[in-house]
Amino acid sequence: MWDASKCDLCGDCLVKCLYVDYDKDRAVAEIKALMEGRAAEILDQCVTCCACREYCPTGADPYDLILKAQERFAAFPISKEAAAAFDLTSAIPSELIPGDPEKPVLSLCVMERQLPEGALDSQLFRGMTIVKGGDYFCYIGYVHVGKESPIAKNAQKFIDKMGSLGKEVVFLHDDCYAMTHTKVKDYGIVVPFKYMHIFEYLRNYLRNHISDIIKLNKKVAYQRPCASRYTPEKDALLDEIFELIGVERVRRKYDGETALCCSGPLINVDRERAVQIQARNIDDAITCGADALITLCPMCDRVLRRPTSERGLNKVFITDLCRMALGEKPFPA
Repeated sequence: MWDASKCDLCGDCLVKCLYVDYDKDRAVAEIKALMEGRAAEILDQCVTCCACREYCPTGADPYDLILKAQERFAAFPISKEAAAAFDLTSAIPSELIPGDPEKPVLSLCVMERQLPEGALDSQLFRGMTIVKGGDYFCYIGYVHVGKESPIAKNAQKFIDKMGSLGKEVVFLHDDCYAMTHTKVKDYGIVVPFKYMHIFEYLRNYLRNHISDIIKLNKKVAYQRPCASRYTPEKDALLDEIFELIGVERVRRKYDGETALCCSGPLINVDRERAVQIQARNIDDAITCGADALITLCPMCDRVLRRPTSERGLNKVFITDLCRMALGEKPFPA
């Protein structure tokens, strides 16, 4: 949550932004305008990647300031029809598929249709209870349509629904983990259940099945989701997964704190800009010698399927990468 008392007007949040070209004076002027309740150019230029939240050295959370102003001024250029369609996300049919009572729940949020085919057909998830659909929607995705109020309104409902499962929850969707681990604190909500990120679950499984792993000996680039700006510390888990399965994470320009958005939020509002961002991202991975681009977010995976294919770069979802290391499927040629 935005905390003006922590902001020292250093300008780093917008100077470091990969989608605008602001010097310190311009960046400070933009933030000052928002602090004073005025509109600013950044509201129109923001791609909703949340990166300025991570760039801020004092923890003031400037992205929350921008997001609330985007909603107040209706600044994000999404059509009424697209916004209305997004509002139907919570109405996606829901399902609870019971599994072994001794195993945790795997939550898919509303991402099942975005997953690559067969991504969950694995010993990794055998026997787990599966929950999916609108009843398990985490709502933090509203940042990508420039709205904060639906997140605040539904945060407690989401936590209550997940808590009602009465079991530990593994979040496949990075958004759900960001909501549970970080965002709900903005609203004073206490999480009453145990949970973990899919990275932690995969890391633990691989640790416990070392003898089953076939080292892949590949170089990969990683597509970091925007929601990871809320929980950047879990990157260490991914690095351990890569080490366990024998892949090297290439050093590249657009990774970690300087990761580029997949451009999903822009596809329907500024396609030309979205395509340019995708090209920068994919070309960077290829230039650095990656054999594949690894995705975590199902939406990133779907958005980047065509552009990676057109440039001859393999794209592999994180669970499929682990399946390859367990001998369940081959690494793409």
